[in-house]
Amino acid sequence: MYNPNLKYIVFLYLCLISCATTTDKPLQPIVITKAVFGDSDDPAIWVHDQFPDSTIILGTDKDSENGGIYVFDIHGKIDSVRSKFKMKRVNNIDIANHFSYLGKDIAIAVATERDRHSIRIYSIPQMENIDGGGIEVFKDDSLNLPMGIALYTNPENKKVYAIVGRKTGPNNGYLYQYLLYDSSGLVKAKLVRKFGKFSGKKEIESIAVDHELGYVYYSDEQYGIRKYYAHPDSSNIELALFGQNDFKEDNEGISIYKSAKDSGYILVSDQSAHAFNVYSREGYNNKPHQHRLVGRFTVTAKNSDGSEISASKLPGFAQGIFVVMSDDKTFHYYSWEQIKQHLF
Repeated sequence: MYNPNLKYIVFLYLCLISCATTTDKPLQPIVITKAVFGDSDDPAIWVHDQFPDSTIILGTDKDSENGGIYVFDIHGKIDSVRSKFKMKRVNNIDIANHFSYLGKDIAIAVATERDRHSIRIYSIPQMENIDGGGIEVFKDDSLNLPMGIALYTNPENKKVYAIVGRKTGPNNGYLYQYLLYDSSGLVKAKLVRKFGKFSGKKEIESIAVDHELGYVYYSDEQYGIRKYYAHPDSSNIELALFGQNDFKEDNEGISIYKSAKDSGYILVSDQSAHAFNVYSREGYNNKPHQHRLVGRFTVTAKNSDGSEISASKLPGFAQGIFVVMSDDKTFHYYSWEQIKQHLF
């Protein structure tokens, strides 16, 4: 039977949800790092398996003359010995934990250096440069200013690939994928794939890879989050486009929290709202590419377009750490315990 009050009840319910969202207090960071020189942009997390206190956070400074890669400890202090300075507009950074180098299995950090049209590679935790001064990317295109980067490690053969985005690019083939390999102590890169649609609305910077499930996600800013297979020999068919009506303006930084091998959450920054939307990692209702919104929270970090998360247990972060760039030249550390209270 029709209930004349039903519309009013639904309206009131939606208003209550809206009010709860807008009045929700921002999460307070557990740690705020020391400030970088110019313009903080993107973090990466390297967890020390044996000594969690020795975990480091890498954060980029995209200043055009005095930029660099800052090494922070778990308390937000800068390690000036291992940090890299005098770089030219370092945008995004990512880490691979298993890279074959001089017969050894090492961790590497790879960052884009936009004004040199290159990617830069460093061993971890020493932060020694192993690329010979930079590897040029997008050689075959005049649209060659690299910005976003994510590393994919093939779980079968452990080959490591860099998926690189740029300041602007074509409507198809916006992303280039490179195989990284050791050549007698010098890391080189081989182009193996061009893929990825682009709406043309703004740009593509934030990229994230889910190694276990084999997917790559990227933010087509002001349009949505796109999803493809990460393996270079796979189909270039777009698997999903989601979050199109969930953001105030720019959908940006992407982080993947892995609560189990095949489950967890995808966190995407709503930049100008100083907030993050949370989506289901495993999909919904047995549909792996249907990523529904399952949470939202605001942070004190401002205008964040770069973030990273780890589910590893660390001092002060029992269920994981979430590192967020803030436009005041710092990075903020939050705990997963704070975030999970905001899941629907």
